[in-house]
Parts: sequence; structure tokens; C-alpha cells
Amino acid sequence: MTIPIMHADTGDLEAASETLAAAFENYAWTRHVIPTTGYAARLLALQRLYLDYAHQHGVVGMTATADGVIALIPPSAPAPEEHTVEQVIALHGDRLDRLIQSEPPAGAWRLETLGVRPEQQGQGRASALLAFGLDAVRARGGSIIALETSDRRNVRLYERHGFRITDSTESADRPPVWKMTASV
Repeated sequence: MTIPIMHADTGDLEAASETLAAAFENYAWTRHVIPTTGYAARLLALQRLYLDYAHQHGVVGMTATADGVIALIPPSAPAPEEHTVEQVIALHGDRLDRLIQSEPPAGAWRLETLGVRPEQQGQGRASALLAFGLDAVRARGGSIIALETSDRRNVRLYERHGFRITDSTESADRPPVWKMTASV
């Protein structure tokens, strides 16, 4: 079964944000970096900020039914605007110091997020979104994509699509992080 993926329009971003919030509701990293007070609202607001930025400067793809979303950012993307950064800081609140932003390899696109609604996981949507993302980066002249994940199941998914682990960190005080890259 082929799962159609399309480029998201501005009008799609609210539904896409809701999908990502549902997908990351219980994700270890978001639970670690977003305060528990107002967690769901903060998560949704952060997803919308990140998608707005990705839509403006990169690629946002989604399933036709909006139950899966991918966002990629090119290496040439500018820094987020000051008001966006201020909102991100406020939403992370007292957990801002837990954020770790590592630099991808030179010239690499960043796979910022990929999420599928929990009730739709395991049906090929993530693979379809990844294929869309790899094709979109290739079509724009990109040659490498970098990502980070805190879920071992995601590592296996990404490996099936040509990604390889370049580094990993495990610590008792935070979720593990696997850094991965793929050539496109």
C-alpha cells in the first residue's frame, strides 16, 4: 500500500502541529525538556513554532490525512527570529538548560522532526514520510541529512532507510541520544 505524502501548506500547519504533539506526548526527550505544568499546551505551541520555521525555510511534508508529519531544515536556513526564540525560551521555562543543540555535519540538512499519531504507527507512514524527505532533500541539491533521536525503535527505523549512528550519549540524568546521518 502506497501512502501519499504532500507538501504542507500554511493552512495545514495547525493539524500537523496537533499530530506532532500527539506523537511526542510520551516521548522521553520532550518529557525531559518541557515542564510538566501545562505540558500538553507547551508541546503543541513548540511544535507549531518549529513547523512554522521549517515551513518558511525548509520542507514540511505530511500524509494526506494529516496523521504523519516530517520537517527538514537546510544548512542555509537563517537563525530563528528573536520573537520566536523568546517564545521557545518561555515554553521550555525552567528546563531550558536541558536542551542540547548540537551542530550537524557541515552542509547537512537537519531532519528536525518526524511524527505519526500513535494510533497510526506501525503502518508504514514513517517510512513513507522518510522517503518523501530523502527525495525532497535530494531534489534541492542536498547530499546529507542529520538527525537526533532518543528512542531506540526510531534508530532501527532510520537504519532501514540508510541512516547510520555517528554518535550516542547515555546518562543517568537524561534520555539517551543517538546522532545519525544518511547520504541522499
